[in-house]
Amino acid sequence: MRTTPFILLILLCAACAPRLQPPGDAEVAPRLLAGDAGWQAGDGRELPLRRWGPSSPKAVVLALHGFNDYSNAFAEAAEWWSGQGIATYAPDQRGFGMAPHRGLWPGQDRLADDLAELSGLLRQRHPGVPFYWLGESMGGAVVLHALERVAARPDGAILVAPAVWGRESMPLLYRVALWTTSYTIPWKTFTGQGLKVQASDNIEMLRRLSRDPLFIKATRVDAIHGLVNLMDEAAAARPERLPVLLMYGLKDEIIPKPPVERFVERFRSRPDIDMRILVYRNGWHMLLRDLQAETVWRDTAAWIADPAAALPSGEERRVLPLFRPEEGALVDGQAGDGK
Repeated sequence: MRTTPFILLILLCAACAPRLQPPGDAEVAPRLLAGDAGWQAGDGRELPLRRWGPSSPKAVVLALHGFNDYSNAFAEAAEWWSGQGIATYAPDQRGFGMAPHRGLWPGQDRLADDLAELSGLLRQRHPGVPFYWLGESMGGAVVLHALERVAARPDGAILVAPAVWGRESMPLLYRVALWTTSYTIPWKTFTGQGLKVQASDNIEMLRRLSRDPLFIKATRVDAIHGLVNLMDEAAAARPERLPVLLMYGLKDEIIPKPPVERFVERFRSRPDIDMRILVYRNGWHMLLRDLQAETVWRDTAAWIADPAAALPSGEERRVLPLFRPEEGALVDGQAGDGK
């Protein structure tokens, strides 16, 4: 009898487990839809896809947006890259933008599989053209997870403020709160108001996002749970034999510096990894849309043209530790203020 309350609690938590959106209802060969209107994944699900750039590009970038965002995140950057001969493709990932089941987490493996399938289609469309995966924030975590999970490989990976803030780097209070809410009120939504964090210095852009009906403002708890699971995988990822460009803003208030430092330390311990790191002194989390965004666009294009060349901004950091104590680095094993 003493165990009855405990058993009931376990059953209650199981009944309130985080929810995943359902997969498609058919097994098909992935394909691009007519007129670049979208693409169909291997489970039959049709998903939005946007394209910018020349029909015969010098290079192709497949860009993945961040959490609660959608393909519009790359509109300005992709237009600029188009002038450099780079074609950019950006899907609305499952659960975001105009994709079905908006707001429901699709599962980290499904996101990685989508990336691999779409890559195969775009490789076929542009045979022999240098091909890159670019992931912003959550998109960066998807890129890292895919590099561990799938056989598909790009010619290089560009990680823009990658979401590598896994549970290993989170305070115990955060982990406990996430587990408790994920298994009691997974359907509950939160807006993030009151957190007092700023994503960019481009205030007009942030105001536009606040009015954009496709940008998710109220987030389900189980979607946050799924994102943290993905960040766990990303933080531990160690892809082999791949050029990587990592870009991070010194003023980033979304992804703290300590997990980025740990991620880079682990990456740099691998002799077969060619990682270059840019830390922008005036950069925030939304590096591709900050007021100094063109600096980031220019560095990206230069690295794609020649991964070994000097990058225009001069913001590269070659030695560890990546951050100094006054920049919010690890101090005596403890996290700095993250600002």
